[in-house]
Amino acid sequence: MRKYVIMGVQGSGKGTQSQMLADLDIVHISVGDIFRWNVQNHTKIGAQVRRVMAAGELVGDDMVESVVSDRLTGHDWNYGFIIDGFPRNRRQAEFFLETYDIDGVIELDLPDSEVRRRVLNRRLCANCGVDYNLIANSPKVPGRCDLCGGELITREDDTEEALEVRLRDYHEQTNPALDLFRRKEYVVTVDARPEPEVVQRTIRQRLGLPPMAKSADQAHEEAASA
Repeated sequence: MRKYVIMGVQGSGKGTQSQMLADLDIVHISVGDIFRWNVQNHTKIGAQVRRVMAAGELVGDDMVESVVSDRLTGHDWNYGFIIDGFPRNRRQAEFFLETYDIDGVIELDLPDSEVRRRVLNRRLCANCGVDYNLIANSPKVPGRCDLCGGELITREDDTEEALEVRLRDYHEQTNPALDLFRRKEYVVTVDARPEPEVVQRTIRQRLGLPPMAKSADQAHEEAASA
């Protein structure tokens, strides 16, 4: 069983890298996705989260810890998990270490200038929830989802003002959590600026994980050049 935490500023690619590890039967647990589901389904938690997100602030420790504990009681991660969006501060890191054994922490390192470029170009399908980036993953029809045709919208927390708050909170609050993990020699730091496949290969090499499975296109190209 493999259990990992992936950390990085907004827009560093935590979700993308987590999903790319899925071929190892590692379940991606996104705290942000859990909160967004609650917002979209108008739950009591969702109402509280909406107010916090609109102000560009972070959800309180008690609520985050409760949501994470509830999610990890599920039995769908028998072969392991990778969790993103948690922990975000030292208290949450201490809670996590006291409650769960982990095998490593992946830190995706990205300069603030690149964070701004990526985040302010993100879009989300209002219908099916698929993420797009207007820089590297533009939809075929501007403003419309390739999969379902739904309208692409900007997340409530993807604004200049909210991003400034989140970057400040990340540097002030999350760095101490990373320092705690570093003292226990859990952390591998990976440059998040290259293409996702390059970042993924580096992550796997640093953690001693099996290489990515080759796509059909890659296998065809290798066969043709043999």
